[in-house]
Amino acid sequence: MDNRTIGILGGGQLGRMLTEAAHRMNLKIAILDSEDAPAKQINARNPHVCGSFTDPSAVRELARQCDILTVEIEHVNTEVLEEIAELGVEVTQDGRVTRRKVKVQPNWRTIRIIQDKYLQKQHLHSLGVSTAESVALSSNSAEAVADAGRTLGYPLMLKSRIQAYDGRGNFPVRSPSDIPTALQALGERPLYAEKWIEFAREVAVMVVKTENGSSGGDDDAWKRNTLAYPVVETIHEDSICKLVYAPSLHTPPVSAQYTRDAEAMARRAVAGFWGMGIFGVEMFLTDKSELLINEIAPRPHNSGHYTIEACQVSQYDAHLRAILELPFPSGSSDGGSAVLQSAWSPAIRLKSNIAAVMLNILGGSRPDSHIPICRKALETQGATLHLYGKDKSRPGRKMGHITVIAETPHGAQKLVEPLIHMADHVKSECRRQPPEAEAPSQRPVEPATVFPSYEASLVAITMGSDSDLPVLKPGISLLRDLDIPCYITITSAHRTPNRMFTFAQEAASRGIRVIIAAAGGAAHLPGMIAACTPLPVIGVPRGVPVATVAINNSTNAALLAARILGTYDETIRERVRKYAQDMENGVLEKADRLDEQGWEKYVVQK
Repeated sequence: MDNRTIGILGGGQLGRMLTEAAHRMNLKIAILDSEDAPAKQINARNPHVCGSFTDPSAVRELARQCDILTVEIEHVNTEVLEEIAELGVEVTQDGRVTRRKVKVQPNWRTIRIIQDKYLQKQHLHSLGVSTAESVALSSNSAEAVADAGRTLGYPLMLKSRIQAYDGRGNFPVRSPSDIPTALQALGERPLYAEKWIEFAREVAVMVVKTENGSSGGDDDAWKRNTLAYPVVETIHEDSICKLVYAPSLHTPPVSAQYTRDAEAMARRAVAGFWGMGIFGVEMFLTDKSELLINEIAPRPHNSGHYTIEACQVSQYDAHLRAILELPFPSGSSDGGSAVLQSAWSPAIRLKSNIAAVMLNILGGSRPDSHIPICRKALETQGATLHLYGKDKSRPGRKMGHITVIAETPHGAQKLVEPLIHMADHVKSECRRQPPEAEAPSQRPVEPATVFPSYEASLVAITMGSDSDLPVLKPGISLLRDLDIPCYITITSAHRTPNRMFTFAQEAASRGIRVIIAAAGGAAHLPGMIAACTPLPVIGVPRGVPVATVAINNSTNAALLAARILGTYDETIRERVRKYAQDMENGVLEKADRLDEQGWEKYVVQK
């Protein structure tokens, strides 16, 4: 295919999957990382370099063996990459020492800007791309943070400019009283402050850049030199990506314009950098339906793992094709290709009739905590298991991932649900262990109001007291019969107001589409919840917009919830139609029996 050798700085799971893609095209890979790095385990025949990707001498040694360098992690030494690309690396040939330039993709300038998150935000601002307002701190002092607070307001997010990932290096500052704790947690690395963003959900777009230069002032460059994968929804727990939905399970069909806007914004942003390759663009969709870029990774990304099974061209294939300037599939009308040329833009699409859910496999409290979920994946229809070759498991460490594909988003969700429950069990075991120091979550959650995972659910059912459960059971049973996943909890408006507020405010971002709230006595719960969320709430009393159904009739509440979900999900809509038809048939049968028997002999069946 190509006789050039590709050098990868970093041999973790991303480098491993990049190597797998290279093997399918007979491409030669050399890796710089530790001796037992995951990527080296599946690439033993080629010469590698043992060492750190921040060590200049090790990077130069890798460059001597390669024709092109790329990265699987952005936290590398960009000074030596600049030297290798601009001046060359010393090589000895026929007894003579010469310098040979080695290409770096994406460009070292891009990696340098992106690895400093404040510089990254400033660069995005210069491109006219929407992102959160941020200010650099003049020093790691309480006064500098207080100055930022006066500029941005509270709450704000205090962040490390460098060496920050998976939530590490972030600390929410809700008020000036949090400043000392935040500074102690983040250490001595340079910091910046970012305006707090209230987001409804997190989305991501993988973008391939196929030309070297930056778009600069060329407003149309992004249309020529970038390709976008579909917009996906990402679910995070403890600031680590847990689930990726492709397409989004929880976004209604009206999101076509929002999808186009997200793809265009991501492509414009990536086009403003230098070099070629794959980029992961993380975005916020705010409560006001605004799109903001959170951050960009100049490499394959966790949110793009699903592309291995769900797209003709995976993110790893795309990266290799881009940096080697190999072709991509042209537009096709066969209904099953991954790349489509449309009036809007070229894009790398899901295969025909495919929906995917990616679930990260994290280590637990025991070395083998993750093994049962792996075994379960092997017997799950449509599931593909990817293990990363890491011999040491620890809580929260990414040991692998599972991608489940089906014909519909809800079909994929149904298949992945048992795996999600197992992953939640592994995590709950960790929480029962003595706590370790963790980076705080990006979302402020009261310690007493942490909810179990309910991302698999579409309907949330809450009651003011467990005495309301008998009233709710018929509705819960109906939702189960309609195959609509629901989350059930207790939140009292009077006794646990903080828990109730957290539940209502977080429901939309966790994928809940409808809330059913039941309360006796003063019956304040439904109205209070409706005041805290933009989601439709079914319950009582009047006042705040609340759909009201008959007293003690949770079946009607469940049916209304199903009808709301059916406005954007044809599968659920068809189940509701069938339920209504069954009810009609039952009434007609009773009417016929009443005609035959007469009212005196007719016995009402309960």
